[in-house]
Amino acid sequence: MTIQENARYDAIIVGSGPAGATLAKSLSEQGKHVLILEWGSDKPLTGSFWQMAGIAAIPSKGAFVGNDLSLLIRGITAGGSSAINYATAMLPPFEMFDRYGIDLRDEAKEIQQTIPYAPLPDDLIGPRAKRIWQGADKAGVKWHKLDKLIDSERCQSGCHLCGYGCPHNAKWTARDFLQEAIDAGAKLITKAKVTKVLSEKEPPHQQAVGVEYQHDDGVHLAFAEQVILAAGGIGSPQILQQSGIENAGQQFFIDPVVAVMGAVDEKFKGGEVPMAAGLHLPEEGIVLSDLALPKPFFHLFTAQVGRFNRMMSADNTLTIMVKVKDSLSGKISPNWASKSLSNEDKQRLNQGADIAESILAAAGAKHIYRTHHFAAHQGGSAAIGDIVDSQLETKIKGLYVCDASVIPEAWGLPPTFTLLCLAKRLSKHLLTAKVKVEATAET
Repeated sequence: MTIQENARYDAIIVGSGPAGATLAKSLSEQGKHVLILEWGSDKPLTGSFWQMAGIAAIPSKGAFVGNDLSLLIRGITAGGSSAINYATAMLPPFEMFDRYGIDLRDEAKEIQQTIPYAPLPDDLIGPRAKRIWQGADKAGVKWHKLDKLIDSERCQSGCHLCGYGCPHNAKWTARDFLQEAIDAGAKLITKAKVTKVLSEKEPPHQQAVGVEYQHDDGVHLAFAEQVILAAGGIGSPQILQQSGIENAGQQFFIDPVVAVMGAVDEKFKGGEVPMAAGLHLPEEGIVLSDLALPKPFFHLFTAQVGRFNRMMSADNTLTIMVKVKDSLSGKISPNWASKSLSNEDKQRLNQGADIAESILAAAGAKHIYRTHHFAAHQGGSAAIGDIVDSQLETKIKGLYVCDASVIPEAWGLPPTFTLLCLAKRLSKHLLTAKVKVEATAET
């Protein structure tokens, strides 16, 4: 991609994950001149472990180690973490956003008509998931199918590559919207790391005018009256801190996860789609689901807790994921992110793990153990009502944030669908606001 120095755009979008790609698509399809700056690569997804590791396991880029030695990961690539997530969808908690003057119901209906959104058919639910479901029934736990962002016509039975980057183009990722944005005229520059937002005038009358970014060992500038940070729950607050909004990143959530594992008297061949079915306990802030792990992850998690005697048991092990909402705490600095779990967070994880153990026991599992917690959802670090207003605008006029960092409260849910809704709503506001400005200028 040729870089045009000091080029001017209608909007600059930093990051190409679910929110960034949605904004780019919506604005460019309305004729807006849009620049998308993505730190990662847009190489085609191959379903390779090593490609996934390059996206999410490079220290200080895709991976962080917390104060308690827990692992925190994110996806640095075109499409963001959607490229390597498990494509599980849940509707936004509408009532929570209502409290902040944000109604996402219309956007949810629009998005559901645009992308795959449905549970998997029975023939794509794997044998591990089915046996866990049988255990849940025996344990009296109300298990059910989870909605997935997967085209079941393209999905391959026996495949486990959702988390590596689906090579079959069956899983919806933000790359789909990103390509539509490019087709509509948006410009994408990959391997471009934005360092700060440029603004003019003095507080409290600052106006965003562009961004500074690094690309090919050089520093470049691009200009626009609308700048939208969609760099994720860690990336966006780091950019805000370098742009004069120092109070960003003073707390965040991570949605910690533990995997609960147990061996059964049945060997399972091949892979399967993870998180096919599960349970959501909203009052408790707990989500459980089946979690068919690829062998490298099974070996990593098993070794991490010293269960070396189970290292050869991948083919006959059932795994249940326990994800909980955690309190807003910790700190994001310009080069790092770290937080520890509170006692309440740990109690919630233990409560969920106890349920998981009862399900595995009912499914006939033995040698049951729990992993250390890890996490892949960062957010709440530029929260609505704190760093941004109900239109997702910061105190710097024309500078918006739209990603998981704006979620205002403890979370504990798959965030992708909510981010699509927030971005769709923001795109409508940006288009309307621009029209109003242009109309005023003409009168």
